[in-house]
Amino acid sequence: MAGQLGVLNALDVAKTQWYHFTAIVIAGMGFFTDAYDLFCISLVTKLLGRLYYTKPDAPKPGTLPPNVAAAVNGVAFCGTLAGQLFFGWLGDKLGRKKVYGFTLILMVVCSIASGLSFGEEPAAVMTTLCFFRFWLGFGIGGDYPLSATIMSEYANKKTRGAFIAAVFAMQGFGILAGGIVALIVSSAFDHKYNLPPYNLSKDGSKVPQLDYVWRVILMFGAFPAAITYYWRMKMPETARYTALVARNAKQAVADMSKVLQVELESEEEKIQKMSLSDSNSFGLFSKEFAKRHGLHLVGTTTTWFLLDIAFYSQNLFQKDIFSAIGWIPKAEEMSAIHEVYKIAKAQTLIALCSTVPGYWFTVLLIDYMGRFAIQLMGFFFMTVFMFALAIPYDHWTKKDNRIGFVVMYSLTFFFANFGPNATTFVVPAEIFPARLRSTCHGISAAAGKAGAIVGAFGFLYASQSKHKKDVDAGYPTGIGVKNSLIMLGVVNFLGMLFTLLVPESKGKSLEELSGENDGEEATERSSARTAPPV
Repeated sequence: MAGQLGVLNALDVAKTQWYHFTAIVIAGMGFFTDAYDLFCISLVTKLLGRLYYTKPDAPKPGTLPPNVAAAVNGVAFCGTLAGQLFFGWLGDKLGRKKVYGFTLILMVVCSIASGLSFGEEPAAVMTTLCFFRFWLGFGIGGDYPLSATIMSEYANKKTRGAFIAAVFAMQGFGILAGGIVALIVSSAFDHKYNLPPYNLSKDGSKVPQLDYVWRVILMFGAFPAAITYYWRMKMPETARYTALVARNAKQAVADMSKVLQVELESEEEKIQKMSLSDSNSFGLFSKEFAKRHGLHLVGTTTTWFLLDIAFYSQNLFQKDIFSAIGWIPKAEEMSAIHEVYKIAKAQTLIALCSTVPGYWFTVLLIDYMGRFAIQLMGFFFMTVFMFALAIPYDHWTKKDNRIGFVVMYSLTFFFANFGPNATTFVVPAEIFPARLRSTCHGISAAAGKAGAIVGAFGFLYASQSKHKKDVDAGYPTGIGVKNSLIMLGVVNFLGMLFTLLVPESKGKSLEELSGENDGEEATERSSARTAPPV
């Protein structure tokens, strides 16, 4: 059977070696960059509003109009969704490695281009920024299915979950790095320009140098991606793609012999037998796929969709939530650059105390607890803490209770990452056949980004004040932060229910999980029946 191919058996039982850690770092730096690029925009959106939308003699600092804010925050997710579908499909057609380098180049170029967004009018600058961030997201989208698939196909079955989760855990360091870079840049400018409370300069005009702040923060994302390009191109194609999809056992053995530093036997006869079997040649839209993996795909797509509604709402708009409860001062009480510093400080604290630890708890425990238990637990506690924040919301807005709010809000991040934010990435890379693995992971991830788009656009409007006095004053209306948090709690509860459709993949080989063993077993049984008697 496919699992009995020597090269795949060798990968399944291989001890943890240096090449595992190398693969984690190479693939993980892509996710470091992905997270940095996706979330650093939330650090500078308020600065963009103050720079480009503050009117002369205005009583308050300017803010991005809701439609512009939604576009700036959400356009990268639209690109990411498209990239996940396209590159996921392409990774199964051309191979993981051939596509891997292109996504990285696209990320580097568009990170730099985003920081160089040009235009004489605010609308022109925002349009250019959105254009480049869409294509930045397109490159980021390709990184999801390719990195997950490559790591799952390189790993052994005993610690596969930890290795894939470790790649994804680099996302936490990317979020943390975004906060740290913004702290450093804003602090440097804050000390150089002694700015009054809310005007951009003492005469009310824009300080031109402040335009550099958001551009430097966005362009820094190109650096970690660029330094890993060479090593990505040096990685060999995965043996599972070469053997099971390209049907080149000789090349698979040659590649993995170098990686594992052992002598492996080329088993071309077994590959030929597998090629003769039609039982595993079904396509994505076939009845056989629906029968074997239909519910699995429904489970991976719906849980990732629901998770990302909550996760990206929390990440992108935590600054608005912290402002609403008074943890971050009002905009008119501080300069534009100091506001960036305050927002970055809050995000860095949350990432350091809850986001990053949550990821690494998953890495440590996923191969002991299993994917199913961690995902169910994560959704459960996210639901509990969301309702605990939302129902007594007025209690948390009081000055003496703000620290309690921040602690509980941090716990929702912790259990998102020690929970479904990690497992929704891991499982689709394990349970589908090799020739459809990247495609199915891309579909699952794209469903997640659809949820992120709902979070980015929907939460922005939903969380607007619901009070009539604010509407009369010209502010957009919504259901308010409290009801928005209740909605997110309901979303997390639905995620817990749909987790029941996701299978446990702990400790099993990829071929056993995907059913790719079945094809050769059928061929062997058929050969035994038709063989002439001795």
